[in-house]
Amino acid sequence: MHDVRIDRLAQVLVHYSLAATPNQLFRIVAPMAAAPLVRAVYREAVRAGTHPLMRLTFDGLDEIFYKHANADQLAYVPQLARDEIETVDLHLSIMADENTRALSGVDAKLVAKRRAAMSPISKRMMERSADGSFRWCLTLFPTAAQAQEADMSLNDYADFVFAAGKLDHADPVAAWQAQRAEQERIIDRLKVANHIRIVGPGTDLTYAVAGRTWVNCAGDRNFPDGEVFTGPEEQKTNGFITYSFPAIYMGREVSGIRLEFVDGKVVKATADKGEELLHSLLDMDEGARRLGEVAFGTNYGIQRFSRNILFDEKIGGTVHLALGAAYPETGCTNQSALHWDMICDLRTGGEVFADGTLIHKDGHFVL
Repeated sequence: MHDVRIDRLAQVLVHYSLAATPNQLFRIVAPMAAAPLVRAVYREAVRAGTHPLMRLTFDGLDEIFYKHANADQLAYVPQLARDEIETVDLHLSIMADENTRALSGVDAKLVAKRRAAMSPISKRMMERSADGSFRWCLTLFPTAAQAQEADMSLNDYADFVFAAGKLDHADPVAAWQAQRAEQERIIDRLKVANHIRIVGPGTDLTYAVAGRTWVNCAGDRNFPDGEVFTGPEEQKTNGFITYSFPAIYMGREVSGIRLEFVDGKVVKATADKGEELLHSLLDMDEGARRLGEVAFGTNYGIQRFSRNILFDEKIGGTVHLALGAAYPETGCTNQSALHWDMICDLRTGGEVFADGTLIHKDGHFVL
């Protein structure tokens, strides 16, 4: 039986998240497992008058590449990729993993080399996004593999995914617009702060945000969404933080992460599991040891860890801080081939202070 929520998701993605208009070049990147959503999105894209550009992928290709590619292939950036990032107006990326652990046996250093080679494409994408000439969105189509990662049945996981996107509302767009308004109230308080201090179990971290721009995320770049973020001052993060949940990178897990910062740079990093991977990613380049993003999760429709960062970083009552590349529109200039979000849960005993004033306690803003 066809799930009408798929059609509703496609409509929201094309008309609200990406705000598609006639004659725009609309690139859709998705694996074959997402076929039901791809068809629905393609239909809406044509109806909107855009020019759809399909990029269908197959499960397992990345594993083949990393196991057999030579040094030249790892470093190669096709001219077509350079051309596309200059000409595409809209970009939708759909996740639908059939094997979430496909890259578990891949050498992390190879992944780091490939990410470094492709960093000019990522950098240009962020620049065009910041100046408004390029709109992008990342979403997910539920699969059995992802449901297993989240310890759910496929039916329960689909319900979780669609509810997180407010697709169970009669008018999902109105629900996201209401979320945007509430998050704007939060930003009004954060944008006058100079220093933010996070205190919680194993955590006492202070970062500076004077003059930085906070971004309101309400279903446009990510879907589902629900966060406010900025980029911190590059050399003014100090203290330590213990991340509550495992950080997943290319299907590999690093858990029990504790980072210590001095003058914006990670000077000590430990993990209970995956510490070797953690250090290899921190050594990817100079910017990988500095924060490029600091954010608050505000989607209280997501309350459980699902091992997928698209959802987990939005958990209402958490903060996430990303090592590596910053979004230029925030004012942060940190550059890196890495952008790795890690989550700290503040719902039990966590506090956040803005210039010494309590603004967030036990997972909720106190405004």
